[in-house]
Amino acid sequence: MPERALCWLLAVAVVVPTALIARWQHRRVVYPLYTLAGLLEALREGDYSMRGVQGGVLGDAIYDINALADRLQKERLQFEDSARLLGKTLAALDSAVLVFDHDARLRLLNPAAQRLLAGERHALIGRRAGELELDALLAAPSAQVVRHTFPGRSGRFDIRHAPLRNEGRSGRLLVINDVGRVLREEERQAWQRLLRVLGHEVNNSLASIHSLAGTLATVIAREPLAEDWREDARGGLQVIGNRAESLARFLAGYSRLAALPPPQKRELDLATLVPAVARLEQRLAVQVEAGAPLQVQADPDQLEQALINLLRNAVEASLATAGQVIMRWRIEGERAVIDVLDDGPGLPGSDNLFVPFFTTKPGGSGIGLALVRQIAEAHEGGVSLSARGDTPGAVAQLWLPLESP
Repeated sequence: MPERALCWLLAVAVVVPTALIARWQHRRVVYPLYTLAGLLEALREGDYSMRGVQGGVLGDAIYDINALADRLQKERLQFEDSARLLGKTLAALDSAVLVFDHDARLRLLNPAAQRLLAGERHALIGRRAGELELDALLAAPSAQVVRHTFPGRSGRFDIRHAPLRNEGRSGRLLVINDVGRVLREEERQAWQRLLRVLGHEVNNSLASIHSLAGTLATVIAREPLAEDWREDARGGLQVIGNRAESLARFLAGYSRLAALPPPQKRELDLATLVPAVARLEQRLAVQVEAGAPLQVQADPDQLEQALINLLRNAVEASLATAGQVIMRWRIEGERAVIDVLDDGPGLPGSDNLFVPFFTTKPGGSGIGLALVRQIAEAHEGGVSLSARGDTPGAVAQLWLPLESP
């Protein structure tokens, strides 16, 4: 009996510690596995806020998963910030932006596109391009202006589209700009500027004419007439005539600026044209720096008129300082450049030199430089005025594109 009891005691002494050790090992291995499974499930569900306690047999794995969760959470925050920024940007755009998937179904649109299509967002998302009558725009070449009627507006629109890739599938991006509205706004501003200038000039002339007419009426109505009433009447009528003539010149200058015909281009040699223009100026001997023959495609009458206007300004500036005027031509890259240099007092402090009707000269019309720029741009060129760096004065540059060989 004592031997059996001893065996039981020995068995209990072995089994109980073994069971405790097994339970401890079970908790030490299985619980971290539960933790690991829970972390992985959270990541799979998109919950990146959970973290596991590091340590134990799976401490390294839990550390790596915690680091992965940190990284994914940071990337999600960055993505959400970028998405919010993109959403605000699209909402602020005046252009209509639409995104279609591989089945040509609408998946994204901004408020401008919603207004253009005149529908609720939930009713538009998922509809095919054909149902929205946009399939023709997607099939047409990109970067073109078309006249189209949308449910929310009709007019001229600039249409641009490009392919997209999303989750390995193709899609289309469609951007629609209302060109007509921009043109109407520019036209409205142009009319406002024109009416402001014309109103100022006409009102000034009419005010002086009205004042002089009233004065003459008073002089003639006196009884008896003053002895010098004829001289007063003659002088007043002369002033009225001069002012009316000045107003007529102003309106004629505007008509000339507004009615400039398209250039009739032909081949010209600047080595012949520039000296011929220089010889037209009689107030000052214009120095021409001879250069090699340079062929350009231009309207001879318009280009000559532009050079005459630039030359006239240069001569008037140089006459004030008893200086000289130089004309020359050269090749600069892919364009032909004509320089008109003067020794005058320099450029006036204004950014409006090319604005129509703006002038710094007493009695000037403000048409000359505006006409020069219009002629240059009609030839796909340009004009600029800048100060000379080597000496006092200014240099006017008119450039034209060279024809490709």
